[in-house]
Amino acid sequence: MYLRPSLKLMPQRAQMRIPDSVADFLTCKRIAVAGVSRNPNHVGNGIFRRFRELGYEVFPVNPHAAEVEGVAAFSDVQSIPGKVDGLMIATRPDVAVDLVRQCAKCGIQRVWIHRGLGTGSVSEASVREAKTLGLTCIAGGCPFMYCEPVDVFHRYMHKCLHFLHRVP
Repeated sequence: MYLRPSLKLMPQRAQMRIPDSVADFLTCKRIAVAGVSRNPNHVGNGIFRRFRELGYEVFPVNPHAAEVEGVAAFSDVQSIPGKVDGLMIATRPDVAVDLVRQCAKCGIQRVWIHRGLGTGSVSEASVREAKTLGLTCIAGGCPFMYCEPVDVFHRYMHKCLHFLHRVP
């Protein structure tokens, strides 16, 4: 498995096993993040920033913004130049289905649909659509529960979501 030097996965422990789908997603080099907002406090923005800090090439997707956090934003996944390896969805659940379909049209095989304690971006329809289209879909959780250094918040979230059966 290829990992860029700055990225380390959380050590595998019985209670914090890293699913193969998660490890595979985190080997992506070019990741789009849908749901990045002009509001820097939005969860999508935090994910966008953290992926950039970890050395990924990251593309913000927001149909209502030309720029997000000083980076050119794309109105949809198809507008991103070149091949994108994975899409992180941090939008309203009703938007996720269309984003999954955009992935299939663009040849993006890996989709991660963010979910914390609430519904997050996950919907039954988006997960079902991803399966129908043959995409690898991670429904729930957050990548930063698996990337070192894992902050206290994400360690706690991982334990809570694991207990609730809402992690991959």
